[in-house]
Amino acid sequence: MTTTVIRGGLVVTAAEEIHADVLIEDGRIAALADRRSAAATAYTADREIDATGRYVLPGGVDAHTHMDFPFGGTFSSDDFETGTRAAAWGGTTTIVDFAVQTKGRALREGLDRWHAKADGRCAVDYGFHMILSDVNESTLKEMDALVGEGVTSFKMFMAYPDVFYSDDGQILRAMQRAAANGGLPMVHAENGIAIDVLVEQALAAGRTDPRHHGEVRKALLEAEATHRAVQLARVAGSPVYIVHVSAQEAVEQLAAARGMDLPVFGETCPQYLYLSTDELAEPDFGGAKYVCSTPLRPREHQAALWRALRTDDLQVVSTDHCPFCFTGQKELGRGDFSKIPNGMPGVEHRMDLLHQAVVDGKLSRRRWIDLACATPARMFGLYPRKGTLAPGADADVVLYDPHAEQVLSAETHHMNVDYSAYEGRRLTGRVETVLSRGETVLDRGTWTGRAGHGQYLPRGTCQFID
Repeated sequence: MTTTVIRGGLVVTAAEEIHADVLIEDGRIAALADRRSAAATAYTADREIDATGRYVLPGGVDAHTHMDFPFGGTFSSDDFETGTRAAAWGGTTTIVDFAVQTKGRALREGLDRWHAKADGRCAVDYGFHMILSDVNESTLKEMDALVGEGVTSFKMFMAYPDVFYSDDGQILRAMQRAAANGGLPMVHAENGIAIDVLVEQALAAGRTDPRHHGEVRKALLEAEATHRAVQLARVAGSPVYIVHVSAQEAVEQLAAARGMDLPVFGETCPQYLYLSTDELAEPDFGGAKYVCSTPLRPREHQAALWRALRTDDLQVVSTDHCPFCFTGQKELGRGDFSKIPNGMPGVEHRMDLLHQAVVDGKLSRRRWIDLACATPARMFGLYPRKGTLAPGADADVVLYDPHAEQVLSAETHHMNVDYSAYEGRRLTGRVETVLSRGETVLDRGTWTGRAGHGQYLPRGTCQFID
């Protein structure tokens, strides 16, 4: 049995802050002891880590990533090896990625394909959601089997007609099935049919630049789809989780539903908290770097998102990490914004960007960890193995220097993409050391991890549903 003790840090979880030493045995948390106690001083271990002046945090859980993801005639530039390594550099020790059902094919085939992409390549632990591209009697039955195997969440798109789109009847049927089998429906809530009309009209009028991507994907069409998803879930007797919420009007729909005590949940992403349509308007096609869907919004939407994170009308901050290089990928949309691959890099910087919100007084330390670690773990059936530091939990531990300063840049990040969405942004706070299941993968800024360390995680059902 190998043992490690982390001494001298401030342990921060969603539940508490305590000056405690952390004892790790065989990859799991064995105990937390107040450092002033006799128990703490009695600990001996094979290895000691000095955390003086550092926060000791649970590893982050990013519940929305797209590694090696096919979209727009290309694939996202991070695969499971490069993407999970970048996640670890940023203090994220668990991802939940999206396996894709090919329209007309079985869910099982899509899931097996994603297992093949990830197996033996991940630096941190991982699980899968399932994208439903074709809801029919066969795939509805497959949902039951997948829930039993630990794939317990299913994403449907109200956007992207002729790609991933499901109509209201298909979404209702899938929600009804989830209500029976305990799965959690996830919805990309944008009115894709209406958006396609606006795209066609914009291009016909010669409005082809990246900034028009944000203009045609209107906030009201996100709000309308969010309202519709909530009402379909009510009819089905199902919970619903709305992904990448970007607009104040959509937040208002979620807040109203939660005010009725409905099992309605939502996430947002750092890009919506820190970036805006100003970036989409960068000259010389530079705005293409920021094309994602839902799109970036005018800056005034950010206050509503931060407020919702504090009031729990939004419960999770994920990244929707889906990077495409500017050169050769984003450039596919020169002259036609609708052909720009949708997606942005972010898996490496989520923990740091949220810590900046702590520095700026927008979030408490405990709420930071709740949004980035504990609640995503609970939402997707991984808690308390993930998302906290408590006896029996996996020893996914981050030593965080709250005073270190850094400047984000493509020259120094570890994501496999040729630009940074936050180029030149100064942050206070930095990940220093990361343990995954007790194994050091980042040691005071030196990479010690390896492809294949990460394990696949069958998940339980959402822990916020009775």
